[in-house]
Amino acid sequence: MHLDILFSFLLLAVLSSSCVDAQVKFGPLCSGNSSNQKRGCDKNYGCGNFGASRGRRTHMGLDIVCTDGATVYAPFDVKINGRAKPYGNNNAIDDGISLSGGGLCFKLFYIKPDRLSGNLKKGDKIGSLLPMQKVYPGITSHVHVQMCDKSDPTKYF
Repeated sequence: MHLDILFSFLLLAVLSSSCVDAQVKFGPLCSGNSSNQKRGCDKNYGCGNFGASRGRRTHMGLDIVCTDGATVYAPFDVKINGRAKPYGNNNAIDDGISLSGGGLCFKLFYIKPDRLSGNLKKGDKIGSLLPMQKVYPGITSHVHVQMCDKSDPTKYF
């Protein structure tokens, strides 16, 4: 009997957390792009969708259009987990932040965070988009959204 009750509570907890994840939607990430328009394809730099080809590798995130220097916002209430560097080469856009909230863990790349710890409410400023044009001239500037487990973030937009 006690085992049945324990199993029921565990099943309820799993189902509840799955429902939370499915309901989370990213609010506007970038000033000037309130609809979270996704980056299409650039002649020299490929496409911004999850799974797009990058030669021998695969694009593991989703690119959301953002202008160099624009303000990047918390998409929902989040906890800041620290810095996340996409390349590790210290180029002009090698910075980002790791966040969690709403049952998700994700990283935002190509931004200069204002801080690296604490909590943010939906719409609070996270930082500013770094100068993508210095590294990739002619690309559609964007915030790269990557799930910590490298799953597809598209369903959250």
